[in-house]
Amino acid sequence: MSNKINPIRDTDAQARVLARRILSDARFGALGEIDPTSSSPMVTRIAVATAADGTLLSLMSNLSLHTTALGKTPICSLLIGEPGPKGDPLSHPRLTLQCRAEPIEKSGLRVRYLSLHPKAQLYFDFADFQMVALRINSAFLNGGFGKAYHLTAAELIL
Repeated sequence: MSNKINPIRDTDAQARVLARRILSDARFGALGEIDPTSSSPMVTRIAVATAADGTLLSLMSNLSLHTTALGKTPICSLLIGEPGPKGDPLSHPRLTLQCRAEPIEKSGLRVRYLSLHPKAQLYFDFADFQMVALRINSAFLNGGFGKAYHLTAAELIL
């Protein structure tokens, strides 16, 4: 029998509130996907937004390697939560989302997306840009030192 301590806490209301705040505040994240050529993991920074219904969105060019990768293997992960200006960056809360990428119609999301990313107005209507919904399957919250939690997609509903 192992005496190893499980570092994952029982998810409570405070953890859910923190995870939802990180999700709703997110404007950028590190997207992890599988490179279709090498089958190796790769990571890229993307802009994100949440739709009114809480769906996580990103506007992606069909010319980008990550869009091609998601087209072949739509499972991905997204790390969100920016470190604050002071202290150890690893002590700041962050949320890792396990998702499935799904292209969706972008026209009805124009106003919402551009309200959060106004510079995207330059390329929002380009034919090679599509809106991608990142459908959350599960999440892992690192709320700071000694504060680790697993969350379900339902627990993240805003």
